[in-house]
Amino acid sequence: MKLVFCGTPAFAVPTLEALVAAGHAIALVVSQPDRPVGRAQQLTAPPVKQTALTAGLAVVQPEKIRNNAEFRAQLEAIAPDAIVVVAYGRIIPPWMLALPRLGCINLHGSLLPKYRGAAPIQWSVAMGDAVTGNTTMLLEEGLDTGPILLQQTVEIAANQTAADLFDVLAAMGAPLMVETLAGLDAGTISPRPQNHEGATFAPILNREDGRMDFWRRSAHELFNRWRGFQPWPGAFTTLEGKKLIVHRMALGAVGGLAQPGELKGEGQRIFVACAGATWLELLELQLEGKKRLRTAEFLRGNALHSGVLLGVTPGPAAL
Repeated sequence: MKLVFCGTPAFAVPTLEALVAAGHAIALVVSQPDRPVGRAQQLTAPPVKQTALTAGLAVVQPEKIRNNAEFRAQLEAIAPDAIVVVAYGRIIPPWMLALPRLGCINLHGSLLPKYRGAAPIQWSVAMGDAVTGNTTMLLEEGLDTGPILLQQTVEIAANQTAADLFDVLAAMGAPLMVETLAGLDAGTISPRPQNHEGATFAPILNREDGRMDFWRRSAHELFNRWRGFQPWPGAFTTLEGKKLIVHRMALGAVGGLAQPGELKGEGQRIFVACAGATWLELLELQLEGKKRLRTAEFLRGNALHSGVLLGVTPGPAAL
C-alpha cells in the first residue's frame, strides 16, 4: 500500500522499519522538528527522521499541521491508502483523518480503553499493573477513543521499568501494525467500539510526579512509581533542604516503628520509612550538585544518622 508514516521518538522506529520490510511504499515520513538535546543543547534530529533518511525516504517536519495549507496539499497529492501514526506527538486534524481510504491507524502502548493519553506505558508500570499491551485503532477526533482493530498483551515483570517496557512494546507493536494493515486491506478485521465506561487516563508526566511522598504512599507504591517514571522524572525527595535523587531502590524490611520519611541505617545500607509501616532500601543516590553514588560510597561522604527525615526542610515545615 501507499502509506504516510507519522512518528517521532525511538518507540516508532521498529514500526517504520517493519512497514518498509513488508514492502509498503512509504511516500512520506512526517516527524516533529529537530530539537535541542542535552546540556549542550545541540540540535538533534528525532529517531524517526534519522531512520527514514537512512532508508532513503522523504521526510517533512512541520511545526504545525492543523491549518498548514502546504502540508495538506502535499498529503492530498499523495492520496495515501492509510496514514500510520505512532507516537507522533501531534493531534491529527479532521481533514487528515478523512483523507486516506483506510483511515489513520494508530499504535497505542496500552490495552485501550485503559490508559488513554500521552504516557500509557509509564502509568501502567507506575500503577503496578501485571499486564499491559499494544492496541491498533482507527483514529478519530476524540483522545484515543477510536475503534479497536487488534490487541496484544504482555506481562510486566516485578522489577521492570517503563524504559524496559518501551523497548518490548515497540518491538511487539511493529508486526502488529503490519498485520493490522493487511487485515484492513483484505477486509478481515472489523473495527470494534471501545467501552468508554472502562476508560482510564494517562496524562503527560510532569516533574512533580517524581516527588516521593512518604506520608501518603507505601513503599510498594513508591517503588512502582519509580519503575514507571524511568527515565524521567524519576524519583526524588529532599535531604536537609537539598534535592536528593534516588536512582535505584528496592523494597525493604526493617524492624521497629518510624515516622514516614525517617531514615534508618544498617551498616552500609540505608532504609527509609514509608506509609503503612513499610520500608524502602535506597541503593543509589545523588545529592544536589554531587555525583551519582552507590549507598556505600554515598555514606563515606555524607554523615547520615538514623532518625533524619527526608522530604522536609531544615526545621518543622514539611514540603
